Amino acid sequence: MQSQLKQGVDLAAVVALGLGTAVGVAIFSVIAPATALAGTGMLLSVMIAAVPMFVIAVNYAFMGSALPTSGASYEWPRRFIHPAVGFFVAWLRIAGSSSAMIVLALVLVRYVSMLVPVPTKPTMLALFVLVLLANLFGVGIAARVQKTLMGALVVLFLIFAGWGATAVESVHFSVPDDLNWAGVLAAVPLLVSLFFGIEAATEVGDEVSNGRRMIPLGIALSITSAVALYLLVAVVALGILGNDELAASQAPILDAASRFMGPLATPVIVLAAVVAIGKSLNAIFMVFSRSLFAMARAGVLPPALARVHPRWGTPHVACLAVFGFCVACLLLPMSLTFLFLSVSIPTLLKYVTTSLCATRVVEHHPDLYKNARFRFSPGAMRLWGYAGVLSALTVIVLGLGADTRPYYVLLGWGAIGALYYVLWQRLKPAA
Repeated sequence: MQSQLKQGVDLAAVVALGLGTAVGVAIFSVIAPATALAGTGMLLSVMIAAVPMFVIAVNYAFMGSALPTSGASYEWPRRFIHPAVGFFVAWLRIAGSSSAMIVLALVLVRYVSMLVPVPTKPTMLALFVLVLLANLFGVGIAARVQKTLMGALVVLFLIFAGWGATAVESVHFSVPDDLNWAGVLAAVPLLVSLFFGIEAATEVGDEVSNGRRMIPLGIALSITSAVALYLLVAVVALGILGNDELAASQAPILDAASRFMGPLATPVIVLAAVVAIGKSLNAIFMVFSRSLFAMARAGVLPPALARVHPRWGTPHVACLAVFGFCVACLLLPMSLTFLFLSVSIPTLLKYVTTSLCATRVVEHHPDLYKNARFRFSPGAMRLWGYAGVLSALTVIVLGLGADTRPYYVLLGWGAIGALYYVLWQRLKPAA
């Protein structure tokens, strides 16, 4: 049986995977509460929020060029920190990724229902089947789906921005003399979520053609494109609606589009939402399955999950397992608030460990450091790594002010994982 994943992810797919994971449901909702906190300063908050993600992106670009591998968020801490750390982060991400899939599918169905009433959970199940099929029969198919959806989304947002520019009122950009800096900073934790997933291509490192070069280049293009896209959309929405109306909006992009598109606004924005969320579903499914594959390949999950299909070159058992997690989570209550919060904590912990791995590679693995296609001087690279750790931990702490319940639930899930890990280690020699 084939033991190696098939390469089929080019530079365009690397960008589409990172940008496609990040540009999802958040852009359709988060700018409203951010504006309520920061007012006109919301645009400044977007740029500030990009700073910690830029620091983290540098660490991912360095690690991806030094050691491209599938399931990187597990493989790197397993190798460079401790196997238990890699397992713990990946274990928490099982809960986070499952929650993310449910959130995306639920929101997508709700948008579709604006045009055509559909049953919620059966439609979500159908979406999971489609994503499974896109990922099961070859990474090239999944990558082409991602590029197609990303291209369509960019076109739709350019239409929104170009057409919407005609309705922008400059008075809405007036900055008060006493800019609410406390509000500007308070909006940052919300807006950081806009960039989650920008590093997604590192999770399919084995399948990226010339990964040492393409991964750092793709991450750089992804984060710069994301900042430009978010600012473009936010400027148009703020310029049309103004502070107060944008802050109070439940569907800010749709409300802004209604001012200049009229009856066309609903189908166009619904289509944009469906495309954005659909490509995020595809990207997260791909990343999730590679995480399970990497854990099984390392021997901490059942070995069947590390099987690679001899014809398709995909981790087909891991893909089926991800589909199973999604189906099981359909039994959960469909509460968006709690699910959203459950996604960010494992993601930020992943950023902490990857940034720490960057410092460990510089300090203890000079051969990997020298082979990296993207790197700064050893001293500078260590500073970037520690800055990434500090940035992610800061956002985690800031999140405690929103809701502590997801932290407790994830601690419980982590305790189950710790028990499983200890038992697995004890039983392993007898296998």
